[in-house]
Amino acid sequence: MATAVFSANAQQKMKKEIVQTAGHTQLGEFAPEFAHLNDDILFGEVWNRQEELSARDRSIVTVISLLAQGLVDSSFEHHLRFAKQNGVTRKEIAEIITHAAFYAGWPKAWAAFRMAKEVWPEESVQTKEEFEAMSAWPIGEPNSAYAKYFIGNSYIARMDTENGGPSNVTFEPGCRNNWHIHHDAVQVLICVEGRGWYQEWGKDPVEMTPGTVIAIPAEAKHWHGAAKDSWFQHLTYHTKLGANPSNEWLEPVTEEVYNKLP
Repeated sequence: MATAVFSANAQQKMKKEIVQTAGHTQLGEFAPEFAHLNDDILFGEVWNRQEELSARDRSIVTVISLLAQGLVDSSFEHHLRFAKQNGVTRKEIAEIITHAAFYAGWPKAWAAFRMAKEVWPEESVQTKEEFEAMSAWPIGEPNSAYAKYFIGNSYIARMDTENGGPSNVTFEPGCRNNWHIHHDAVQVLICVEGRGWYQEWGKDPVEMTPGTVIAIPAEAKHWHGAAKDSWFQHLTYHTKLGANPSNEWLEPVTEEVYNKLP
């Protein structure tokens, strides 16, 4: 029950209200009813039904719909930029247009690519806002209490932890925690978004992508964090608690060790 309650609350927190004023600004006097339908109904109501379909997924549907009609005009560019704002990456938009080309037509895809290249001019690391828009998991607050044990910025969202739920930890690209040891407890990591790394002392690093689960043995010296070019989120909780569980923070992960990772 606690998990279900949190899920509903998390979705509400993740929802960002979409406000559109272009209709009223450009057509408010000439076509007030159209302006109302565009701004207040289409964007104010339909786009904001994010519990049923996220803003990111609505952007993808809209981009494909416009592409299929060959409407690669200023409105298409607007929705490409809106899709980027809602978390669609350069790699994803390329795949979306490529897939749609087989159904919508090759010339339409060529026209769409020319505009998409302007919106995503180069492969770039997502901003915090873009990552937050694409992730179904809350980023939470800055992880200030443990900041001295991290290189880079991390964030924490406590998910009903007082009743035994996990915490969701978010690492910005390049962020990682120091080597550390969990005494008398097993820590579980579950990657839910992005890409990161886990490494035990003396062992090869393990890449973590959504669905990767790692149970860290008690007394194992280890670290975990984001890849250089990707945000990273993992759920974490402790299990098999002994009589005196504790956490021992050690030295930072050196640039030499971290920069060997792809």
